[in-house]
Amino acid sequence: MSKLVYSSKINKIRTFALILIFAGIILMYIGILFKKTEWLMLTFFVLGVISVILSVVIYLWIGMLSLKAVPIICPTCEKPTKMLGRVDACMHCKQPLTLDKDLEGLEFDERYNKRTYLKEVKKSKEQNIKE
Repeated sequence: MSKLVYSSKINKIRTFALILIFAGIILMYIGILFKKTEWLMLTFFVLGVISVILSVVIYLWIGMLSLKAVPIICPTCEKPTKMLGRVDACMHCKQPLTLDKDLEGLEFDERYNKRTYLKEVKKSKEQNIKE
């Protein structure tokens, strides 16, 4: 059975922004192929520029979010990493991490970061205790 590999939220968002940059550049190169049809060339150029600008906005947003992230030392690789939410993964070794005492020992699930999911889990625990 293969081991699940988790990724840090910050790294996921940075990867998405990087993909947007490459997609924008590729779109602009595709626009060069349509030199004869100006409206089509312009459309690809505009889509490419919008993609790159959106990537810059995402990079700024994740940079500000990274400043608010909780810096911790990973217990496995002992390297500094940042954590967003109740559960996250180490940026270096992909080790699942949590600072919430209620979630320690439970199987890693990214849904623990959603408040509605936590409410459902608490309700089910209370019902199990009553029964």
